[in-house]
Amino acid sequence: MSKGYMHGFLESLGLSILGLILSCRISCGAHYQYEACVPTDCGNGLSISFPFYVPDRQESYCGYPGFVLNCSKDGFPVLNLPGNDYIVENISYRNRSLHVWNAAVLRSDGSSCLPSIRNTSLDVAQFDYVNVTGLHLFSNCKKPLPEELLKYKIGCNSSEDGKNWDVALYDKDENLRKALETCDQNVVAPVEGFYMNEGNDGMVNLREVLRRGFALNWIASDCNTCEDSGGRCGFNATTFHFRCFCPDRPHSRSCKPERSRLTLILVTTLSGVGFFLVVCVLVTYIIWQRKKIISRGYLLSRNLSSDPSSKSDIEGGSLYFGIPIFSCAELEEATNNFDSSKELGDGGFGTVYYGKLRDGREVAIKRLYEHNYRRVQQFMNEIKILTSLRHPNLVSLYGCTSRRSRELLLVYEYIPNGTVGDHLHGDRAKEAPLTWPVRMSIAIETASALAYLHKSDIIHRDVKSNNILLDSNFCVKVADFGLSRLFPNDVTHISTAPQGTPGYVDPEYHQCYQLTDKSDVYSFGVVLIELISSMPAVDISRHRHEINLANLAVNRIQRCAFDELIDPSLGYETDAEVMRMTTSVAELAFRCLQLEKDMRPSMDEVLSFLQDIQAGEDGKFEETEMDNHSSTVTRKIPPSPETEDVVLLKNKAFQSSPNTVTDVWASSSSTATSSIG
Repeated sequence: MSKGYMHGFLESLGLSILGLILSCRISCGAHYQYEACVPTDCGNGLSISFPFYVPDRQESYCGYPGFVLNCSKDGFPVLNLPGNDYIVENISYRNRSLHVWNAAVLRSDGSSCLPSIRNTSLDVAQFDYVNVTGLHLFSNCKKPLPEELLKYKIGCNSSEDGKNWDVALYDKDENLRKALETCDQNVVAPVEGFYMNEGNDGMVNLREVLRRGFALNWIASDCNTCEDSGGRCGFNATTFHFRCFCPDRPHSRSCKPERSRLTLILVTTLSGVGFFLVVCVLVTYIIWQRKKIISRGYLLSRNLSSDPSSKSDIEGGSLYFGIPIFSCAELEEATNNFDSSKELGDGGFGTVYYGKLRDGREVAIKRLYEHNYRRVQQFMNEIKILTSLRHPNLVSLYGCTSRRSRELLLVYEYIPNGTVGDHLHGDRAKEAPLTWPVRMSIAIETASALAYLHKSDIIHRDVKSNNILLDSNFCVKVADFGLSRLFPNDVTHISTAPQGTPGYVDPEYHQCYQLTDKSDVYSFGVVLIELISSMPAVDISRHRHEINLANLAVNRIQRCAFDELIDPSLGYETDAEVMRMTTSVAELAFRCLQLEKDMRPSMDEVLSFLQDIQAGEDGKFEETEMDNHSSTVTRKIPPSPETEDVVLLKNKAFQSSPNTVTDVWASSSSTATSSIG
């Protein structure tokens, strides 16, 4: 066979294979998630894409949780915020902002009075106001109106289903206090400006002001990198991770570049790494300095609040740390004057009540104890921390009373399904015990929330099953941040008196007064044991050496007596998959409960291990354990009695919890062992 013939044959074969590959790619088409997340609109031409999605036109993974837009009959996209619907007029994806106006204006059809407008609660985990002020609409005012309020009169007399607005005032108007004293009901509408002219038809001007709308910034992952690489953004609701849907498959941040460009990008990245590190150090220093300035301003604000000469906050409409301020009267009405029948629970710093606001929203209201001298500090601490956090598994703060009001009250979203502790070993445990898949999800979601806190330089300091709430879908909401502390990333620990709940407190923290993020890891280890055993963290009916669940668990795990620890109702003895996962979770909890904090994993590692256990990738867990202990251990924890790790643990004589049975505690409260802050 001639060389020319062979060359032609090979060339033809290569072209045939290339054509086959190309035809396969064309026939296979783009990835289904990439196809599903094509931008859409409601008819007015406004493009809708990540982080927003339209449920009946796009899949939920095309948007961010809670960023749902619905299409009105008139072809407008509608954003539903608690209390009101808003027409979306414009979306700037580059600036991550949108301009909205109240849909009540659209529905009014030019009638003399607007339909019912209610207070709006903004979920700070999703949106922030941009240059917004409050427009106060008052009704049920005493007649005749005081002379000072006549120029603000709207003159709306309507039998429609809505408020008969009497007067309207701008948030900082000098006569606002007079209106609050004269009128019973007050609704605050967010607007960009207030331009009602005296002598004109007030209602027409009011409609114009509301029609101008206002701007919101959204808090969600940046989509620019993905879109610039040719992808479409999405979200994995199971792992709470951003995804970039590309024609070939989903990627983590962007569509992978072509191989011909990969070398160029790699060289460029490496050449700029030095500059990037310098910028990171500089930015970190600036952020640290800014935190110090904010902290000083926060302390100054507290000092001013105790000064009788300082101007008092106006209740019922102002904003504090970006959240609404409620009046004590409104919250007393919502709880039927704090009726004991509406109590949801109590903690170390206050009692939580169920309430229903005038606009129909269900809320949980924490009433701080008056006799607690540190209540102002706890009040400010919880507000400051919760307003800076945005995570789907952290409870949302709707508002609070003024720090100068007669009572300190915090208003949260109402989580209807009780606490994890109640479902494991409380009253709800008898109704319908939690199945193992639900418990596994609870562990992962709680770990995700705590890992997020630690990345935000915050230590919860009171992790326990009674501070983990469950919504109607058994999704986790971590609550109670009264004891939480900011933890600067340039220090190894904070020296503070031990506080927390008996049975959950880190022994090293209790002994050395050194608080670290590993203190939360220890407490979470106790929660993991509760999830697999259904036992309470403290039970005085158990043997005196096993009153604390941590002691009992370590003893059983060291002896590999998992059948004496794991709740048999989970299917430990009948389901091999349940046996594998519960045993692995017990082994992970064993690591979290180590006496020395340096032997415990970080919350990021705990989260990764839990996800591997759920996915059946326990091998990663073994490899990580081998890497963390450069010893002769050749199997997963807990090691066999012959290995050095168990001997080490026995020599260290795993201590009982610092809170013995002689300590006084309440099962649902968090207590401090010292009066020192």
